Amino acid sequence: MIKVSVIGSGSWGTANAISLASKGLNVKLWVRNKELLETINEKRENTTYLPDVMLPDKIHISNDLEYCCRESDIIVLGTPSHAVRETVHNIRSYLNKEQVIVNLAKGIENDTLCRMSEVIEEYLPDNPIAVLSGPNHAEEVARNIPSATVVSSKYKRVAEFIQDTFMTPRFRVYTNPDIVGVELGGALKNVIALGAGISDGLGFGDNTKTALMTRGIVEIARLGVAMGARQNTFNGLSGVGDLIVTCTSMHSRNRRAGIAIGQGKTLEEVLSSTKMVVEGVRTTKSAYQLSKKIGIEMPITEEIYGVLFDDYEVRNSVINLMTRNKTHEMEDLPEIEAVNWKDA
Repeated sequence: MIKVSVIGSGSWGTANAISLASKGLNVKLWVRNKELLETINEKRENTTYLPDVMLPDKIHISNDLEYCCRESDIIVLGTPSHAVRETVHNIRSYLNKEQVIVNLAKGIENDTLCRMSEVIEEYLPDNPIAVLSGPNHAEEVARNIPSATVVSSKYKRVAEFIQDTFMTPRFRVYTNPDIVGVELGGALKNVIALGAGISDGLGFGDNTKTALMTRGIVEIARLGVAMGARQNTFNGLSGVGDLIVTCTSMHSRNRRAGIAIGQGKTLEEVLSSTKMVVEGVRTTKSAYQLSKKIGIEMPITEEIYGVLFDDYEVRNSVINLMTRNKTHEMEDLPEIEAVNWKDA
């Protein structure tokens, strides 16, 4: 029987623990906060991050990192992206080289501009690493609502092992060898989701949001390809799929945060009003810095960065985007020679 440890009891970590335990696997769930630990053990419910969903008896709850890491075949990192480095540093002495590390966090580190798998590899260079990403709201996966996701690794056998382990009749897992694209798609769509929320908060319509989403995936792919990703990855679940669900659902923290900003709240007010991590805020910084470092044009990201960190007025940012120099929709559009285009 495969043994799995989930390190981090946020909504997505808890949802994965529930899904894995529903298969009959032995699952340990590490909870950092002792008060939350007591509540979960007493009620069998994560009242803070995933209320109204009961945890199966197969999930063993603990605050002991060593206990959670020892003897498990798979270590699932369910902490927010900004905590991944500290988490891996704290657990590495408890791990052996055979354990597979699966990262759930979607982000790009601010200081180093590293993807999460790169951060993990710094500390665990000999461990097989996989990432799980896709259009998955924790609230729906935990309630066994049909969903699909993608797992990626440098090693095909590792991706297929995680695929087999995580797959259920209601949670379909695909593999994708493009770990760069899978990670970047999952991280960068949160930036566009902030923009979609801001648009909603301003009272704009479906046309506006659809334009932001469609041009947003172009920006994401443009940066991704420059960093070594495959274009087709951004047409899949971890790209446009994740973008759609994050930009349109009220489950999305990033969209909700954007709505509040569009309605006039400051970033500080928005972040202080929730216990959840709004990953898109930090990722906007990283995406903006990467675009400047690599020399990639990302106008939507640049305007969202300005709204979040440079006190741009949100309506002016919309005007800035709408009045940019005209351009083609398809990049590298070939010239078409016509006999007389006026008569066409």
